[in-house]
Amino acid sequence: MENLFRLVECEETFSKRCVWVNGPVIVGAGPSGLATAACLKQQGVPFMLLERAECIASLWQKRTYDRLKLHLPKHFCQLPILPFPPHFPQYPSKKQFIDYLESYAQHFDINPRFNQCVQSARYDETSGFWRVKTVATRGSVKNEFEYICRWLVVATGENAECVMPEIEGLKEFKGDVIHACEYKCGERFKGKKVLVVGCGNSGMELSLDLFNHSASPSIVVRSSVHVLPREVFGKSTFELATLMLQWLPLWVVDKILLVLAWLVLGNMEKFGLKRPLEGPLSWKNRKGKTPVLDIGTLEKIKSGDIKVVPAIKRFDNGCVELVNGEKQDVDAVVLATGYRSNVPSWLQEGEFFSENGFPNGWKGNVGLYAVGFTRRGLSGASFDAMKIAQDIALLWKQDTKPNKHRTTACHRRCISQF
Repeated sequence: MENLFRLVECEETFSKRCVWVNGPVIVGAGPSGLATAACLKQQGVPFMLLERAECIASLWQKRTYDRLKLHLPKHFCQLPILPFPPHFPQYPSKKQFIDYLESYAQHFDINPRFNQCVQSARYDETSGFWRVKTVATRGSVKNEFEYICRWLVVATGENAECVMPEIEGLKEFKGDVIHACEYKCGERFKGKKVLVVGCGNSGMELSLDLFNHSASPSIVVRSSVHVLPREVFGKSTFELATLMLQWLPLWVVDKILLVLAWLVLGNMEKFGLKRPLEGPLSWKNRKGKTPVLDIGTLEKIKSGDIKVVPAIKRFDNGCVELVNGEKQDVDAVVLATGYRSNVPSWLQEGEFFSENGFPNGWKGNVGLYAVGFTRRGLSGASFDAMKIAQDIALLWKQDTKPNKHRTTACHRRCISQF
């Protein structure tokens, strides 16, 4: 830790509160951050968990719709060490999942520092430490902090910021325009013509919810999309695929999934849903696009209760013009256009992180780690968390051996936290 002396001594004009963390700093208290924190607890490694919101799992608590359930069976979505309660259903609801995460944090005594918005994180080559700058907000009071640590774990996920499309005339549209993150229930749209932009799992499910609340939904399908049944013969499609991949090559599993989808769902192309040329698993691996798992939307599309329309050309007052020249009256627009990571806005690192996140693994250079960015859902995040905790624990225990013990630097602007 002798490098810490050099770090604080060169910061004579430093005005922010400086916090030394004798372990990793984890950014993000969603499922990925909680899983990493729990695994570190099990290894006996201290950490600091920073969260910009005032609660854990803010995406789930604040930016998801009421009817949401896990799309995969619960055993693929549970975090390390502590499984879901046995009485939970196969596909837990939003509320049940949030309850599980809160009990998970309580069980492992995980206490994040809330309202800490990370402004920047960079590796100081001179000292050999990461420097994480935050702005902490309490009411109208804002304080700046700088956390100094040997290891940095990025756990903010791939869904930190809403993607808002640029569509001609959308800003001038007179009706309601909301992103899917603001959508809670279709009740407010009763009797209205609603255009849902985006045909992923959220767009499909919101269209079904709108229909169930007596709205008239249309869904924009701009490009090809894979739609699979959530279950085949009472068995999770995802679970079947996972089992088959243990014995068969990916392209064979893709072929089997497409045959099963045709048997269960029929020919969808005549309803405006064209499949990509690649199979669903290959498509996800290459493009990062998750297949839609149907929970009843397709039946309403076939019956005409939910209309499928092509891409949008422009909005004009109270109507939308499509690329095929057709015009439709619209009362409201729901943008199910997805999310993106906010990591490029604060992480000052150009090797491990790319425009696609951290798709190549969980470990970078100079003590940088990422959890939940490998496009493998909650099960992938759990795997990342366990590997990261094991790796950091090994290094931390080497650094804290009695014969290598160093006294943490005392400085009037540096607060020793752990």
